[in-house]
Amino acid sequence: MTKLLEWLLGVSLVLAAWAVVSFDLLEQRLPQSYREAAWPMPLYLLVSFGCYSLGTVGYRVATFNDCDEASAELLGQIQEAKQDLRKKGLKI
Repeated sequence: MTKLLEWLLGVSLVLAAWAVVSFDLLEQRLPQSYREAAWPMPLYLLVSFGCYSLGTVGYRVATFNDCDEASAELLGQIQEAKQDLRKKGLKI
């Protein structure tokens, strides 16, 4: 199962549970306080997901590692390309 399908399954289950509680689809005669608590739940979940996403991105940026070997290799390739272009008559 792909990550997209996992997320869609999770969201659809949460949405189904929210609809059952909010609209009393199974006619269980839930107390009014349950419905009042369930109505803003999607907004709370959206805000929580946004906070989690920002925290994750911030953590990954803060712990990002530099690649010194890759940088040196890339600079060497740039120098080789410049020399090759000079041999072919291009002025850099």
